[in-house]
Amino acid sequence: MSQISWLSPHSLDFPSTEHALADPNGLLAVGGDLSPARLERAYRLGIFPWYQEGQPLLWWSPDPRTILRPEKLHVSRSMRKFLRHTPFKVTLDQDFPAVMAACAEPRDYTDSTWITSDMQTAYCELHKRGIAHSVEVWDGAQLVGGLYGVALGKVFFGESMFSRRTNASKTGFIRLVEWLDECDFELIDCQMPTDHLFSFGAESISRREFRSLLTRLCADGTPDCWRFL
Repeated sequence: MSQISWLSPHSLDFPSTEHALADPNGLLAVGGDLSPARLERAYRLGIFPWYQEGQPLLWWSPDPRTILRPEKLHVSRSMRKFLRHTPFKVTLDQDFPAVMAACAEPRDYTDSTWITSDMQTAYCELHKRGIAHSVEVWDGAQLVGGLYGVALGKVFFGESMFSRRTNASKTGFIRLVEWLDECDFELIDCQMPTDHLFSFGAESISRREFRSLLTRLCADGTPDCWRFL
């Protein structure tokens, strides 16, 4: 039986992802910190932090893993029609803190959030270092949707999205995937399966296959393509 590892604050080492629990799916380790070096190492290994306010810091590597290959993006006919006529404008990296704060707001189904103040501080620091990026969707001067994630090599690790208008987050996501495809990114990590993601062409692969892809794709330099769309 696998046992949860407690991470040392003095080491960036993680246990093998093969030791992650099956229930809850992917729980691998507890503790450590949200330093930029630890976060970057975690993503390269297929590990991400997720915990609720008041919980210890938890690290996850679920099996299977949900991914989207940018060239396989599926956009419905109705959504393509919407995109041709939408007034929304999409930008990159224009207000990362505002996107994170919006993603942290309570949802209809819960008042809690895993995007704690410590998480926001940590990812804003990654953004300053050019590792974390945001997508903003604007209706005039109003921020109505967006998402953020981490880019390493030719992989974009999606973290969270929000929407304040119908189709706002979908618009941002589609434009981002199209842009990543143009920039030769080969993989988008969607973490956990949802019908919403599968409707865009996402698929599930084994954790072992995911790790193998990361070993190859994260070794490359990250394309310098983060600018206005």
